[in-house]
Amino acid sequence: MPSFETTEFTLWLLQALCSAFLAILFLQSGLDKVFDWKGNLGWLSGHFAKSPLRSVVPLMLGTLTLMELAAGALCAAGLVALVVTGGATLAFWGALLSAVTLIALFFGQRMAKEYAGAAVLVAYFLLSLVAVYVTRLR
Repeated sequence: MPSFETTEFTLWLLQALCSAFLAILFLQSGLDKVFDWKGNLGWLSGHFAKSPLRSVVPLMLGTLTLMELAAGALCAAGLVALVVTGGATLAFWGALLSAVTLIALFFGQRMAKEYAGAAVLVAYFLLSLVAVYVTRLR
């Protein structure tokens, strides 16, 4: 961790805070899908009932669960690496996978014509883009 008085500390803090936020977001969401698979599958089946994706809901749920867990784990590992070594490489890959996962979520919401839900994802996506950017600065 850089010295508090330096501008490097501000960059490190941005990297750490973005990583922590994305780790919490995706680990909680992914673990919810694991522990309440049946409930999530039922809800999503109804959510996509009138969309072209209705026949692939179980596959989408499985894929999304893996993506969320991987993004959350990479962001958490990235946070640990930032604290221990100061390196942001894992945080970068976590942020990048977070952005890709949010694009998948956005696509699903748009296909289901759930425009309000899609709009909510924009803030998360912008945060993930900031995280991608700040984890590549040095």
